[in-house]
Parts: sequence; C-alpha cells; structure tokens
Amino acid sequence: MSERPIPLLGDISLEYVQHITHALDGGFTATRIAGLEGELQQRVARGSHRVSIAGTLAGEGSADALSSLQTKAASGEELTVAADITSALDLQKVVITAFRAVEEAGRPGRIAYEIDLAESPPLPPPASLDPFGGLGDFGLGDLGFDTDILGDLADLADQVAGAIDAAMDVMDQLGALASLADLGDLSVGDFMAPISGAADALPGIASDMTSAARNLGSAFGL
Repeated sequence: MSERPIPLLGDISLEYVQHITHALDGGFTATRIAGLEGELQQRVARGSHRVSIAGTLAGEGSADALSSLQTKAASGEELTVAADITSALDLQKVVITAFRAVEEAGRPGRIAYEIDLAESPPLPPPASLDPFGGLGDFGLGDLGFDTDILGDLADLADQVAGAIDAAMDVMDQLGALASLADLGDLSVGDFMAPISGAADALPGIASDMTSAARNLGSAFGL
C-alpha cells in the first residue's frame, strides 16, 4: 500500500491533516422573470476556489511549524498549495484568508489548526495604448475605416491654414487701396466703392475660416 502524499502549503509540510474541503461559488446571479417557472441564472464571473484544511501539529517541530503558519497568515503573501483534492484545479497561487490554532491543556506539543485558503489569480495584462483605445483588432479596422486618411486630413488642414494667411494678406492690401477713397482730390471714391465693400466683408469671412482651421487642426493635434 503506497503512502498518500503529504499536503504542502508553500514550503510547509502538513503531515497530520485530518480533512481538506474544497468549495466553489459558481458566480451566478438569479433574476426572476414574469411567467418563468424558476429563476434565470446569469453567470457574472466564477468565484475563487476556496480550500479549508484542518489538522494537527505534533512532535518536536510543532512549535516551529506553528510559527511558520502564523507568519505566512499574517504576511498575506501568496502561496502554492499541493494536495489530492486540488490536483484537478488550476491553482497557481492562494492566500490565507483565515487561520485558527488551538492548544489543549494536558496535550503538550499538540496543536490543532484550521486554515482557510482562497485562490488568488494573476491580474490580466495592462491595456495597450493603441490608436482608438486598442480597437485595431475588433473595432474600426474591421469596419473598413481607413485610418490613413487622417494623415491626408492633417495635410489639408495645413493647406487651409496657408490659404487663410494668404487671404489675410490680400485683405490688408485691399484695405490699403480702399483708404485711397478718403483722398478727395483724386476723385476715386466711386471707383474704390466695390473694393471697400469687399474689404469690409473679408474680416468676417477670414475670422470664420480661421476658427474652422483651428478646430480642424485641434482635432488632429496640430
């Protein structure tokens, strides 16, 4: 008859284990639906595997084993666990959520204990800082949206800004010509009237074009 393997919690051998239990909350939430016999079960997420170990520390090394268990329970560090009941579970790490120890009078060197363990899974990888919040694999790329057009729009914004600057230069020149209308001796008032009206209208148009270019430039980080 082969000997059963000794359960291990981290680097501590639990030789005199009396019983080990495993519990699991499936993570279901019950919702009542009108006309439905029973309740709709919706799974939010699986709960952590929970393992309870009860045993006895005995012999000359019982005090040292107790000290080691108490230290690990107080530190909250993640541990590995190995036992027959957990062999089918993918338990990478566990933490001690509760620890109890009892020393009875008249039984020196014998300490009863109970340990409650909970699965502590690793965190998922951090979110990548891809364009559009990491939607490259399942978002805009799959919808046929060509993100290369953003570079063309940025170039167009530069061209609009350049056109506005040129328009402002023309406006300044027309304003200078329109000021000749004040020279009564030259009798150019009637001649310059159309130019003066165009010059008066240009500031509003230039202002609207400037605002539009700035908004377009801000959209592309210009």
